[in-house]
Order: sequence, then C-alpha cells, then structure tokens
Amino acid sequence: MPELRKDPVVGRWVIIATDRARRPSDFVAEPVRPVGTECVFCEGNEDKTPPELLAGRSPESRPNGPGWSYRVVANKFPALRIEGELEPTGEGLFDRMNGVGAHEVVIETPTHAASLATLPVEAVADVLLAFRERMVDLKKDPRFEYVLVFKNHGAAAGASLEHPHSQLIATPIIPIMVAEEMAGAARYYAMKERCVWCDIQRQERRGGRRTIVEASGFLALAPFAPRFPFETWILPTVHRAAFEESGVDELRNLAALLSGFLRRMNRVLGDPPFNFMLHTAPLRGSELESFHWHLEVIPKLTRVAGFEWGSGFFINPLPPEDAAAALRAESS
Repeated sequence: MPELRKDPVVGRWVIIATDRARRPSDFVAEPVRPVGTECVFCEGNEDKTPPELLAGRSPESRPNGPGWSYRVVANKFPALRIEGELEPTGEGLFDRMNGVGAHEVVIETPTHAASLATLPVEAVADVLLAFRERMVDLKKDPRFEYVLVFKNHGAAAGASLEHPHSQLIATPIIPIMVAEEMAGAARYYAMKERCVWCDIQRQERRGGRRTIVEASGFLALAPFAPRFPFETWILPTVHRAAFEESGVDELRNLAALLSGFLRRMNRVLGDPPFNFMLHTAPLRGSELESFHWHLEVIPKLTRVAGFEWGSGFFINPLPPEDAAAALRAESS
C-alpha cells in the first residue's frame, strides 16, 4: 500500500510508492568512463583559473602555482557577481535587484581521480575548514544574507567538470528552501520550545530504523519523509545553528563521518552521482535556537517528472528504513 509521509520541518508531503517498490540493489549506478580532456583544475593549470582566494600550500610553494592541497577560486562563469550595489526596484507588482553576490569554487584536491570518499580524512577536513573560512569572510560583506555550500558529483548531478570540487554562492536574500525550513522550525519551536532537528535525533536514536551511523558528535540518518531514495541528513548531535561557528576538531570529526558515509554509499550504489547541500543559519542569525545546521546528501537515482513539478509532491520508490538498513550493513 503506498504511504503519504509528512516532513516534520517544512510540512512537505512525500509519497512512499511501495507499489513501485525497489530493492536497494536496483539503484546501483552504471560506471561512467572518464573523458580524456585537459582539466583546468588539475595541478599545473593554475593559470587557467581566476586567482586563488584561499589555499592549502606547502611552505616552499607560491600562490597560484603548483604545491597545493586545495584551492578556492572565484567561479569563472558566476551565477552572481561580486561587483556593484543591489539597487532594488519595483515594476508594478514585480520586484528586482542587481545580481550581486559571490560565486566560488573549492577545488578539493590536486588529484583528478580522487574524491571525498577516497581522500584522507585530514584532506576532507581541510575542505570543510575552507568552507568555514570563506563563509566567515563573506559574512563581513553587509550585502550578503546567506551562503549556500553545495557539491555536484557526476554529470547527472549537474557537474560540468569531473575534477573533485564543490561550490559556494553568497546571496543577498535567504533562499526559499532555507526560508521554508526556518519558518517550519520556528513554528515547532514556538509550540514546544525545542529544536525540531534535536527532537528528530532523539526519536530516531530510540527507534534506530532510520539511523545510519553516529560518531564523535555527528549523526547520519535517513529522514522520515525523504524526497529521494537514499536521501541522507548529517547533523551535529549538539545544537548549533551556524556551520561557520564549528571548531576545528568538530570539523575533523565531521570529515571522518562524511568520508565514511560516502564510502558506504559508493559500495551500496556503485559511486552514484549525487548532490550535497549545506543548510545553515543566515549570516545574521547564528544564534537561532530553532535552527540546526545540517548537510543533505541526495544521490541522483530517480528523475523528477511532471507530477512532482506540478504538485510539489515527490514520489520515492524506496522506504527510508530500507535505505538506512542497506547503508548500515556496509562498514565505512
């Protein structure tokens, strides 16, 4: 019997389509053959990117040359541009403003064939610390309200380059997805004076059916009402609204859990294309008691079609309990 499930944060309903039920093994991705073209992100091609904003380097290396472990550069084809003023205006009932923001690329490693799942934990921690440092810096710009960190892995997930990289975009408004989470979390907090994500973690620990792994202050779980098969949330177990306020040791612990989780996912699903998105508090809302930062990992295993676009419902053919069990069964 199909089941409708309601997300406890934003109130979004999803359909768990058990009549279309599929086994976890049905989602294994087809292997993708690499394309043999020159990569602008590889070591030695630093002159093919904008100048670096941040980098991990050996002492003898020079900026914008070889000898780095990660680099952060401005996106050569940005969605929003750093120059200019917002200048909001109205045109009747329509609102507009200049496309001002920041769009940056985090080149995660000089090794083209590596990934966050195969890099040493310290290298993954450096990437997370780079996210934090860039968020802290962009927070100083009063034009920006939010910084979204995201990763597209694989062509089906929107990656235009194979080399391991992630991105961040600073925007002058709070994205609608985050605003909906904030509003839902605020309603929950007004009723219960507790964070909804903290309550989710407490309940999932008791049941255990949707928990995947917990270690060193972080928990990975399959949400109760996932939009997609194997959708996973990774959260700090201690309440924290803003990712950029995480300490160095915390981010090292997150790196260990994240890389271990990605290895589990790759073994179960065959290195699938995926997206991850970091949802954190707005730049001016780091002390929100109702919001809890979290990383959403979504493998690209199904397609969004007309019903989803037209209704706002998502159809997921795999119960989250089955996805969590498959991931738990794999060691990291």
